[in-house]
Amino acid sequence: MGSKIWGRYVIADPGICHGQPTFRGTRILVSDVLEQVASGMAWEAIIEEWCGSLSREAITEAVRLAREVLVAHAEELVQEPVSV
Repeated sequence: MGSKIWGRYVIADPGICHGQPTFRGTRILVSDVLEQVASGMAWEAIIEEWCGSLSREAITEAVRLAREVLVAHAEELVQEPVSV
């Protein structure tokens, strides 16, 4: 199976990081960057930590894709229904 292109910056290539989503031209896992965003790390600090291998636009795309997956699969992700 070949590469999956999810956007301008996010790809999944079976030959890179076992096919996990990474940022194009890097071995930086999208999940690692999303974890940094979720922990409240400033985007500029994330870019600096990855030595400038990422751009603000790349992080934006990853967050947008994560949102799309959440919206599309929200019912599957529910752990326990909440009664109101």
